[in-house]
Amino acid sequence: MGALDWAKVVHKHQGWRLFTCIWLHAGAIHLVANMLSLVFIGIRIEQQFGFVRVGIIYMLSGFGGSILSSLFIRKNISVGASGALFGLLGAMLSELITNWTIYTNKVAALLTLLVIIAINLGIGILPHVDNFAHIGGFLTGFLIGFVLMPRPRFGWLEQPNIPARVNVKSKYKAYQYMLWLLSLVLLIVGFTVALVMLFRGENGNDHCRWCHYLSCVPTSRWHCEEN
Repeated sequence: MGALDWAKVVHKHQGWRLFTCIWLHAGAIHLVANMLSLVFIGIRIEQQFGFVRVGIIYMLSGFGGSILSSLFIRKNISVGASGALFGLLGAMLSELITNWTIYTNKVAALLTLLVIIAINLGIGILPHVDNFAHIGGFLTGFLIGFVLMPRPRFGWLEQPNIPARVNVKSKYKAYQYMLWLLSLVLLIVGFTVALVMLFRGENGNDHCRWCHYLSCVPTSRWHCEEN
């Protein structure tokens, strides 16, 4: 029905599943939980940055989560908007970092956000949760946040009201430009390499023997066998 299925994506050339799985959920509880999370996570940044930028982050983060999931999970299907939601969390973190100088109580905000991210990623090590989609979405959103969410320096916004002798050279600070360029390069390279690996049929577990623990940690109460 459009869920993320490695075999269909790679062998049957159904790459559209990398997007459609974002809109599907495994039941009403899954859907309601994700949409409530979307409201609480997305409402602040959408009010500040607009639905276009937030929509781009949401879609590309979901796409990035699907790619990473497909590279590591082959025998199970996956659905849900969690990768896109984690992308919004990642974008909130990078937005805080790139606009660090304008915030008050910035350390408290950073610690709160890191705790929220850590708790949600920790939940992902439980069985039947696709934490690779969470991680891929988070990393994608984190990088896109540096590209789409830098705020202009104070002097630029106040230019019409400042004395003529005060010269504001650029719209953004130097470190914002560096983060923008580095993040854009990493996004392009990351998506390119991951897509090439995926459609060549490579298994991410062959390149990272311990990465399966990022999605499930076996205990005496459950096992993590894919089958």
